[in-house]
Amino acid sequence: MPRKSSRLTFAVLATGAGVFSMLQSLIAPALPTVQHALHTSQSTATWVMTAYLLSASVFTPILGRVGDLVGKKRTLVAVLLAVLAGCLVAALAPNIGVLIIARVVQGVGGALFPLSFGIIRDEFDASQVPGSISNLSAVIAAGGGVGMVAAGPIVTALDYRWLFWFPVGIVAVTTLIAVRYVPESPNRAQGQVNWFGAVLLSGWLVALLLPLSQAGSWGWGSVRVVGLFAAAVVLFAAWLFSEARSRSPLIDLKVMRLPSVWTTNTAALLFGAGMYAIWSFLPGFVQTPSSAGYGFGASVTASGLLMLPMLLAMFVSGVLSGRLEPIFGAKVLLTTGAALGALACAILALWHDQQWQIALVAGIFGLGTGLAFASMANLIVGSVPPEQTGAATGMNANIRTIGGSIGAAVTSVLVTGHLQPSGLPYDSGYTHGFTLLAVLLLGAALAALLVPRRSGRSGGTTVGGSGSALLKAEEEASVMAPGALN
Repeated sequence: MPRKSSRLTFAVLATGAGVFSMLQSLIAPALPTVQHALHTSQSTATWVMTAYLLSASVFTPILGRVGDLVGKKRTLVAVLLAVLAGCLVAALAPNIGVLIIARVVQGVGGALFPLSFGIIRDEFDASQVPGSISNLSAVIAAGGGVGMVAAGPIVTALDYRWLFWFPVGIVAVTTLIAVRYVPESPNRAQGQVNWFGAVLLSGWLVALLLPLSQAGSWGWGSVRVVGLFAAAVVLFAAWLFSEARSRSPLIDLKVMRLPSVWTTNTAALLFGAGMYAIWSFLPGFVQTPSSAGYGFGASVTASGLLMLPMLLAMFVSGVLSGRLEPIFGAKVLLTTGAALGALACAILALWHDQQWQIALVAGIFGLGTGLAFASMANLIVGSVPPEQTGAATGMNANIRTIGGSIGAAVTSVLVTGHLQPSGLPYDSGYTHGFTLLAVLLLGAALAALLVPRRSGRSGGTTVGGSGSALLKAEEEASVMAPGALN
């Protein structure tokens, strides 16, 4: 494919990844509407979110690896078709059971992230890669913001089913363009898919994330929650053992042990905890009736508008990070992004009495999110061999999701642990929750400080085929002098 079509390729990748990111948050504000329309309970309706989370967590690293092995374009088109089918079934779903199944199918789209990063690395000029990854990361981050902002107006003006009809049209066109214009990546990993490892990976992810998402209704001390956590530990140990002995591991543990990879993943875990919790609880805080002693009684649409500064800031800072990264390095941008997130949550814990304070915090948090998303992706892509890009970036996205589940679960305990007679949380619950998120994001900034420095431009020195040499060098450095890279 001629290089002049790289813009079209990027447009396809950005559209697909952006739609998936939007689907993560688009349905959340409409859950009460879905519950009423499909005549189901609140606990059952939450499975619309849980099923999507579990599916994406399972498919993201597995299909990222499949793309590395059999071809990223081929896998990308298959994933887009799955998202299209999932959105179509969701738009037509006659009951909650079919909608939950449709959300499981949509979750396959989580693989769009690692596949897109891999295609950019394989097909774009080396000088374009860091900036393109930053721009794609900006679209991914902003997609979640678009979902929060757009859900209210769409449901109010049309119907909740249009939350899926719009993606049907967008993904259908995107798929057709991808088939025609996106090239097949030349870099292929050797070996085959370790399906036993895939089953073990799926098992411990589900056993970990399911109780985290359902503990509020099941009870943290219930047999189901404790049993699933125990199963997650056993399955995780079995997965590590299987991957270490496999000739063709699903996730190369040598790559995961690279100082630049594990430090970035640690920052991703902590940052994800703060980010997803803010996305989950800040709209609810704004929608709380003022009779509770806090909140503004905002509608879904009004609360979405208060999140608009976050959406705009995420996109702008994500795009700018591509221009700032050659100057400051991805490590500095990741540290700054996490620190801005911590600052935003600290401000929110202290001052949340006026709507302008919420808008200000949303803007600061958006700036941090845009910087962090772009720099994490660049650090991972620039640290691994080309044939490991899909699996490594997929695992990074997964670790961020795991962190998000942990952050949302713990914040839920703090917010809903003690309720007013009206059934609403106390203001102190939110204050404690926002304080915890500030601490977690500060931890992400500290983890980012541990990311090894590189000579030259961070993220650009290894793109274009030298990842294998870096892998060997970092392995040797981590054995000979573990602290020398920090």
